[in-house]
Amino acid sequence: MTQKITNTSLSPSKNTRKTSSTTGEMGLRRNSNSNINLVEAGEEGSLAYRIHHVMEEHDSKVISAWHDIPLFVLDDKTKKRTERLNFVCEIPRCSRKKFEIATKEAGNPIKQDEKKGVLREFKKGDIFFNYGCFPRTWEDPDHIHPDTGYTGDNDPLDVCEIGMRIVPTGDVRQVKVLGVLAMIDDGETDWKVIVIDAEDRWAPELNDVDDVERLLPGVVSSIREWFRTYKIPDGKPPNVFGLEERCMPKAYAMKIIEECYSAWKTLVTKEGEDVPRNLSVSKLTDLADFEHNNENVQNHFEESARFENRENGSEEEDEYPASLIA
Repeated sequence: MTQKITNTSLSPSKNTRKTSSTTGEMGLRRNSNSNINLVEAGEEGSLAYRIHHVMEEHDSKVISAWHDIPLFVLDDKTKKRTERLNFVCEIPRCSRKKFEIATKEAGNPIKQDEKKGVLREFKKGDIFFNYGCFPRTWEDPDHIHPDTGYTGDNDPLDVCEIGMRIVPTGDVRQVKVLGVLAMIDDGETDWKVIVIDAEDRWAPELNDVDDVERLLPGVVSSIREWFRTYKIPDGKPPNVFGLEERCMPKAYAMKIIEECYSAWKTLVTKEGEDVPRNLSVSKLTDLADFEHNNENVQNHFEESARFENRENGSEEEDEYPASLIA
């Protein structure tokens, strides 16, 4: 099998392309900051198909799209948070295959969801926005949110990116937060954060949900109705929304993001405890068997790459691998 290797970046960039005779087709997206390669393993369209994130600058070592990619984008000089966050795209706009981060698999690659051995797609049809998640977030299934009355759904925080670019599966983009919907799905809180790609034509003009309603009328309500009805073709009832179905503003959305970031930090520091619901938060040095048995992906960061100095309680993410932030 020929391996496909695509290059993505943690920062906005212009695209270039080149072909390699040794690795097959290579699509590169470069900038002056750090780069992440996407390695496809297994046959596309099969249950075995996976997309792994690897660091080109570290001898193509595997990283977790959930645990290793920073949530907050830091200023190059001050290393303090900016208003931008990193968004991992799972399902591109104008597509319907249900790709998702495999939260229970070592290394957390992206895979196509399946049910009883059948790969899943949205029966409703193509999604009209880029859909994915925020890394380093977790909706705690043991915490009842006071504003919804329901627990979290045990996944990273969902993100709906409304820009014009079709973002490929696995790509990491910097985004601006605009608002959030409180969907209730099967008795669980399933927040949907609405964002815009920081490079999008509309990004300079959209700073809060009111701007979206004013300049792009109908977008928020269309997202709400898509999620309300997308399970009906599967024979399920419509989803419902909390908070009187309002799309809450940016300030509220950032509060939810901070809560889910704090929950993630608690999750990954459960050393010596049972991790709930079989989630994979293994230290990368514990993944040696996975590395040895997967011929398409090489190595992992050392344990300190993700856990160094976490106990200091720093609010910033500059204690994480500099290669992922610089």
